[in-house]
Amino acid sequence: MAKKIQNMGNPNIPNYLTLKEIIVKGTETGGDKKQYAFLDRNKQEQSRTFNQTWREICGIGTYFYSKGLKEQSKIAIIADNSFDWMVAYYATLVGGNISVPMDCKLSASSLSDQLIRCGCDALVYSEKYEDLIAGFKANPDMPIKHYFHINEFDEYRKEGYKLFDAGETYVVDCEVKADDLACIVYTSGTTGQSKGVMLSHYNIASNCASSTRAISGKHAIGFLPLNHTYAWVSALFASYLLNQWGYLCESTKTIQQDLKSQKPYNFSGVPLVVETIYDRIWRTARSTGREEILKKGLKISRFLMKLGIDRRRKIFGTIIDNLGGNLSMIVCGGANLDPKYELGMRDFGIDVYNGYGMTECSPAVTCNRPDKYKSGSVGVPLDCCEIKINNPDEDGVGEIYVRGSNVMVGYYNDPEATAAAFDGEWLKTGDRGRIDEDGFLFMIGRKKNLICLSNGKNVSPEELEDRLSQSIEYIQEVLVYDDGNRIIAELLLNEEEYPDARERIKADIKAFNASVASFKRINKTIIRDEEFPKTTTLKIVRKYMEGKVDTATFDH
Repeated sequence: MAKKIQNMGNPNIPNYLTLKEIIVKGTETGGDKKQYAFLDRNKQEQSRTFNQTWREICGIGTYFYSKGLKEQSKIAIIADNSFDWMVAYYATLVGGNISVPMDCKLSASSLSDQLIRCGCDALVYSEKYEDLIAGFKANPDMPIKHYFHINEFDEYRKEGYKLFDAGETYVVDCEVKADDLACIVYTSGTTGQSKGVMLSHYNIASNCASSTRAISGKHAIGFLPLNHTYAWVSALFASYLLNQWGYLCESTKTIQQDLKSQKPYNFSGVPLVVETIYDRIWRTARSTGREEILKKGLKISRFLMKLGIDRRRKIFGTIIDNLGGNLSMIVCGGANLDPKYELGMRDFGIDVYNGYGMTECSPAVTCNRPDKYKSGSVGVPLDCCEIKINNPDEDGVGEIYVRGSNVMVGYYNDPEATAAAFDGEWLKTGDRGRIDEDGFLFMIGRKKNLICLSNGKNVSPEELEDRLSQSIEYIQEVLVYDDGNRIIAELLLNEEEYPDARERIKADIKAFNASVASFKRINKTIIRDEEFPKTTTLKIVRKYMEGKVDTATFDH
């Protein structure tokens, strides 16, 4: 079994002004080292070195240039994760253009609206979205001049190589400045029209460098959607900054087999992935009759840890081997993580570092790390930014403000929304939290989700969701919301492992209500018969009307 790697940060990583600088310097350092592994369109595993990736960037970038795409042309991508997605993205940035990564799971009308509003010049797409693109082409309002099919990238590369090798080196030579716009990233728009977050080269470059200074790692697997900024800081540019290789997973469905085959030391994911891995460990133990053995191992391991003796990865060697044998760190973000999972994975010898961020901050703001860690928190600020709590209440809870080099330029063509998002130099995140005496940030919930009761009390639904999940073990998913001044808890129960869950839930909610302030008590419970709808980052969509609901309901 591989020895655990101490995933300290790398304080020697310098500041970079642009993403082009990160890619160029990373290529020079990486050279012929392996950078990426992935499955091609024929499901055959392929790999690329840093030099090979650079060659492809130059080929595609030169081809884009030959079509007149230069000097901040906007190039969108609508495609599932692939190596060609990454090449198109890198080529856009290196060639001095603006990338517009699209969430391909949005509706056709939403995507069309975003492309029109940003004045998109070109679109890269894959076979899966051909019907969607046909609709765009038929739309007289669509500004796109060039459509590039990923299946034809080999031909584009050949044409680009010919031009590049003949001396057309614009992609290499063009100047990219720190303040140049690098990306326009549209928000989900679940509460209104989506907004185009403008991120400069320095916004993203400073955030990526700061993140890798805080926490490092070795080779990894990546499965986050590449259109999300979280994937950029955790994989796309971390690869260049750390000179480590990564395997691009096809989807979240293949994580288990990818862990075994690629044997990563670390990966980044959302809480649902951590929860799924942890729950599967216990489910397997129960189904194989080894639950008591696992519990005994935990008692022994915890006793030894108190004596300063760490034997976790030896005691739980079978678990580690089932995760590839090397996994020692998971960086988690995107939503609140129940400390039960964070501490539970640590019990097995796998460190989980939770963090906080948002697209408007490129995206990382805070994170836990080996030398600065506190369970239940989302860590301390990265060195590219600072945070404060605005107008804190008696418990120190208020809106989280952020300022720093990672904070967005503003919203594209929306000066009113931009002005509303800032309080002087500070970005108003819309998230609520508190900062403890050691500088660790604890999330409470979204300001816009706050339940304002007629008695003047404010309740954070996320706080109740976390407490319900922690106190009632068979709650699989939960959403809390207000309906007519009553607090509703909608639940999906784990009835597979707890067949008596429905019989127990009423009494357990009653016990829960006795443990919280009277104004925070659950007034009505709804039991679902299927999972909640989720966003592309696997967060529950806070629109409780969507999805099928079982008729099992009861008041408290």
